[in-house]
Amino acid sequence: MRDRYIEIPGSFRDAPAGARLIDAVPEHERVEISVYLKDRTEPEEGGFWAAEPEGDTLTATREALLDRRMVDHRDDIAVIVAFAHRLGLSIARKDAVRRLVTLAGPAGAVSAAFRTRLHYYNDGYQLFRARTGALYAPKDVAGVVDAVLGFDTRQAAGPRRALPPAALSDQGFLPSEVVRHYGFAGRAAGGRRPCIGLIALGGGVRPSDTVHAFGAMGLPAPQVVPVVVDGAEGRPGIDAAADAEIALGIQVAGAAVPGATIAVYIAPNTTRGFVDAVARAVHDDTLRPSVLAIAWGSPEANWNAQSLRAMEAALRDAGRLGITVIAAAGNQPGVELAGPAGAAVEYPASTPQVLACGGTRLGAGAEETVWRDRDQGTGGGFSAVFRRPAYQAAADYPGPGGGAPPAGRRVPDVAGHADPASGYRIVVDGAWRTLGGTSAVTALWAGVVALLGEAAGRPLGSPHALLYGRPSSLRPVRPAAANDTSDGGAAAGWRPGTGLGSPDGEALLRLYRNATAAGPAAAKRQEDDA
Repeated sequence: MRDRYIEIPGSFRDAPAGARLIDAVPEHERVEISVYLKDRTEPEEGGFWAAEPEGDTLTATREALLDRRMVDHRDDIAVIVAFAHRLGLSIARKDAVRRLVTLAGPAGAVSAAFRTRLHYYNDGYQLFRARTGALYAPKDVAGVVDAVLGFDTRQAAGPRRALPPAALSDQGFLPSEVVRHYGFAGRAAGGRRPCIGLIALGGGVRPSDTVHAFGAMGLPAPQVVPVVVDGAEGRPGIDAAADAEIALGIQVAGAAVPGATIAVYIAPNTTRGFVDAVARAVHDDTLRPSVLAIAWGSPEANWNAQSLRAMEAALRDAGRLGITVIAAAGNQPGVELAGPAGAAVEYPASTPQVLACGGTRLGAGAEETVWRDRDQGTGGGFSAVFRRPAYQAAADYPGPGGGAPPAGRRVPDVAGHADPASGYRIVVDGAWRTLGGTSAVTALWAGVVALLGEAAGRPLGSPHALLYGRPSSLRPVRPAAANDTSDGGAAAGWRPGTGLGSPDGEALLRLYRNATAAGPAAAKRQEDDA
């Protein structure tokens, strides 16, 4: 009975769309996979996901979480280890706190262990490995497994930076100027260096770019620490787009928090790499980031149930440890009103567990409007996977055509300058470039959250309840055009594409200082009265 195979729920993958099958993967080729175990403290998910964040402060210490996981998952890990030994697979890693066992072996043995077959495909851009159909495992193994990731090496996500028209490629603001616009000028890290984590799916860090950029801004350069995950190359010069994304994140987040430590978690651009990078950052017991910025995303439909379960579990752990996770809403124009029947919102921005960032356009003066151009603009809309969370109970907004809005989670939560036509002046590979996009907003808000945590004297965790309870602490964003009423005008409250609005430094610092001084009970009364 132990070896009776059953399907691992949610593991089905379609054949790669638009790709040409090349050949079977050689049976001797080494394959490494991540096996994530079920979180025994969480109920089984089904249908439309709730995924409510656990609160705005940490609910567990790293030590307590490790102790609990060692007890909860000792037997589960033993089941996976015994299964691997029976089939001649090696154990590359056992990590109880991440609920992770990494298995490795020849492709023939690893694929046979889960009753699948591996082939190479080419989509015109890359050669990648993929499987189709579901995965299967013995009943005792399937009973403890949440996800098996690593068979597929197709790209999981894209960077959400945006490029300006060629004629405007030498214009834009220094990151320090954008930070000053939002009221955070001259604020430096306190006695300790707050750590900001950046997720990167490819690329590498060029220290000379960091020195050059911060010298031009007249700011102390951050301490940048690359962390390589799952054997990623981790070197600049291989993936120019990912290099630019990393430079943008470092220079924008570092301008907001002079003197910060910035940890860049660099993983392969695969589902396994994405999940493993987030889990590695969340459970980094050395650098301990208080905020994690994810400037990469893809449509919700690209994620099957098991990969969502694995990522959501890592994000839940972030909330338990007081880590704020921030994600880019994407750069697709017009999707903010499309809803689940139209253009899809992106994950991980669509999960209620992250602070999702949309985009605005800064003009020459103080005016700030929605970023929406013919070819690109702020992402946003309504999730088809996650229910509307409690903190968005008052975020009512007409659906497409003036009808009832979809029931899903509203995206984004907040916004900031993203228009590449007047974007951020960044040093990439020794040269100045202008970049924008919601990835820049993600880095900006990572810096904002790190500063707010310093002011509050505690990790922020999920900031949603406090922000939605006091929307006047953010700057409302005007429509893209005078006759454009799709965004509801410039008034406090949630709007598609820009959420609650862009940061107001003084108001946000005052909000968090008051909430900290008043204590949790008084802060909760403030939210209820708002």
